[in-house]
Amino acid sequence: MKKTNKITVSIVAIVLVAAILIGYFLLHDNGGAAAGEGAYVEKVSVITGGGMVYADRYSGVVESQETLEIKKDSNRPIEELYVEVGESVIIGSPLFKYDVTEAQNNIASTNLEIEGTNNEIAALNAEIGELASDRNKASADEKLDYTTQIQSKQMAIRQSEIELQQKKKDLEKYQKEIDNAVVTSTISGIVKSISENGYDNYGNELPYIAITQTGEYRVKGKVDENSVGVIVPGMSVIIRSRTDETQTWTGTVSHIDTEPVTDNNNYYSDSGERSSSYPFYITLDTADGLMLGQHVLIEPDYGQGTVKEGIWLDMSYIVTEDDGNTYVWAANSRNKLEKRKVELGEMDDETYTCQILSGLSETDMIAWPDESCKEGMPVITSDSFAEDAE
Repeated sequence: MKKTNKITVSIVAIVLVAAILIGYFLLHDNGGAAAGEGAYVEKVSVITGGGMVYADRYSGVVESQETLEIKKDSNRPIEELYVEVGESVIIGSPLFKYDVTEAQNNIASTNLEIEGTNNEIAALNAEIGELASDRNKASADEKLDYTTQIQSKQMAIRQSEIELQQKKKDLEKYQKEIDNAVVTSTISGIVKSISENGYDNYGNELPYIAITQTGEYRVKGKVDENSVGVIVPGMSVIIRSRTDETQTWTGTVSHIDTEPVTDNNNYYSDSGERSSSYPFYITLDTADGLMLGQHVLIEPDYGQGTVKEGIWLDMSYIVTEDDGNTYVWAANSRNKLEKRKVELGEMDDETYTCQILSGLSETDMIAWPDESCKEGMPVITSDSFAEDAE
C-alpha cells in the first residue's frame, strides 16, 4: 500500500513538473507569451525615432542651369576653331567657322547655270516668235503644225523657269552658308567640352561644343528604375554636402527625363542585373556656397530638416472610438495592457504622424493596436527577449 502511494505521488509530481514546463515554454515562446496571452510593447521614443525622419538618398552633381549643345553639320568641314575647353565665352562670342570654299564654288557654278538657262529661255522665245510669224503666213493645213511646235517650246520654257527658280533657291542656301559660316554662342558660360569626332566611347552622339551657363545653378540627380516612382515633379528635396551633411540646401524637382541613361555607369539591382537610371533635375531655392561640378546627396523632404517639438506618433498606433475619444494601448506600472486616453494636436499628412499633446510620454511603452489587445493582458518588452536569449 505504501509502495502504491509512493508511485501515485511520483506520478502526480511528474505531471506537475510537466505542466510547469509546458506553461513556461508557452509563456516564453514567441517573445515570452503564447499567442493571445501577451502584447509586445516598445518605448514611444524608439517608435518615433527620437523625432527623426529617414529618407532614401540619391547622388547628384551641381551643374549649370542651362547647357548649350552645338552640333556641327557633318557635311561641312570646319575651317577654324576659335575656343578651347575651359575658356569663358559671352553671348556673341565666335566659336568656330565652317569652310565656305565649297559654297563659294557652288555659287559660281550655279550662276553659270542660271546664265545658261536664261539664254535657253531667250532662244526659245525667239524661236516662238519666228514660228508665230511663219504660222500667220501658212495655209490652214500648216497652221496646226506651227501651233504644235510653239506649244512644245512654251512647255520647254516653263520647265526651264522651274529649274531657274530651284537654282535661285540653291543660291540663297549657299549664300546663307557663307553668311552663317561663323557660329557664335547664344549664352555666357564656360566651354565644357569639344568633340572632334562627335561620338563618345559607347557610340552615343555628342555635341561638337558644349557650353555651361555661368550664374544660375541646378542639381542633376539619378534614380534607378526601381525607385523612379518615388521622385515626382514638384517634390521638395533637401540637398546635402557629401563632406559636411549639416550643410544643406533646398529645392524642387523640376522634371525627370523619360529616357534612361545609356552610359556604362547604370545601377545594378540586387539580383545582379543591370538597372537603368533616369536623370532628374532640381531647381534650387538658393545656390549660395555651391560650386559647379560639386557632388551632393539628394533626399526627398519629408520634414526631416525641421525639428518638431513634442511627441509625433505614427497615426496607426492611435485608436479612435465612436464617441470621438482617442487612445493608445499602453503598459501600466504593473506591466499590464491598458487603454491610455491621449489628446491629439496637429497632424502631418506627409509623414502620417500626429502630435500627442497629453496622455503619453517618450518613456511610456505602447503596443500596436490589433484585435488581440485586451485590457489587463501581460505585456512583452524587448527586455523579455534579452532575458530569454540569456
